Amino acid sequence: MYDKEISFHILEQVQRSVEIILSRFQPVKEVADFTDSPGGMEKFDSICMLLITIGENLKNLDKVTHGQLLSEYSEIEWKKVKGLRDIISHQYFDINADAIFDVCQTKLPELRLVIDKMLMDLQ
Repeated sequence: MYDKEISFHILEQVQRSVEIILSRFQPVKEVADFTDSPGGMEKFDSICMLLITIGENLKNLDKVTHGQLLSEYSEIEWKKVKGLRDIISHQYFDINADAIFDVCQTKLPELRLVIDKMLMDLQ
């Protein structure tokens, strides 16, 4: 068994990061909105930092729950979510803005729904 209170707290941090990213991403309509201005690059950098936070928190959650919790929610490719943290952290200057745009546009809304469900299930 694992500590549900700690797991809940970690998931709240993930939820908060996802919400911030989606809020910051809202005015971004194309990759150029990231890459073609200093303000866009600041937004890109801040989103990447939060993606690192999400991946790190999910790695910690996996440790705390001994790999049990995430496996119950197979609709998300958790290995890829956690792996994105490593890619951003270790290959920062080679990050593909198109890939980050796609993650924000197509993957994070689904992740938000699953995290919300996980939080409800832990209550």
